[in-house]
Amino acid sequence: MNSLKEEKQKRAYKIFEILREEYPDARPLLNYSSPFELLIATILAAQCTDERVNKVTPKLFQCYPDPRSMATAGTQELEQIIRPTGFFKNKAKSLKGASAFIVENFNGTLPKSVDELARLPGVGRKTANVVAGNCFGIPTIMVDTHVKRVTQRLELSTAKDPDKIEMELKEIVRQKDQTQFSKVVNFHGRFVCQARKPLCTRCKIYRLCPYPEKTA
Repeated sequence: MNSLKEEKQKRAYKIFEILREEYPDARPLLNYSSPFELLIATILAAQCTDERVNKVTPKLFQCYPDPRSMATAGTQELEQIIRPTGFFKNKAKSLKGASAFIVENFNGTLPKSVDELARLPGVGRKTANVVAGNCFGIPTIMVDTHVKRVTQRLELSTAKDPDKIEMELKEIVRQKDQTQFSKVVNFHGRFVCQARKPLCTRCKIYRLCPYPEKTA
């Protein structure tokens, strides 16, 4: 490991230790009771708040509790239920497409690998990582908007593309820590290192972050 990478890893782990203590209960804020439900909720959460998705999914999962029922759902009925999440036509297409793919290719059971999950229509690596990391215990880096923002401000990643950010973080975060690292960074982005007005005076990792110096 070269010295620059080693230094970045050391700083990443100092940050990780602080955030892990700060957010011991870091977890997905989407409500779900199965891997399929988390998959569907994560698709719906694109450009929508978790709170709004959580208001929609109880009725959605009551009507369509598994891939087979959702694959055969009436498009208009499905769109009407998920309308509050925005972009409901595209999302309905993704929900039906992913469900049908699961039925046709995996006998109605979600695959467990990130690569197989990412093959589902409307499912990218971020969603695949969320499901694999939280439901199947597979070490993953989950790059959502919060993780992207925080790791860029911390200069742990220089990339803009989420897939490239994932690869960069995997270079400095040990496999066994990747899922938890993603969760605590996500929580820090939600509650402190916010997009428009980061709460730097409340930040436990302020001294390890170069971002305040750039905005002073």
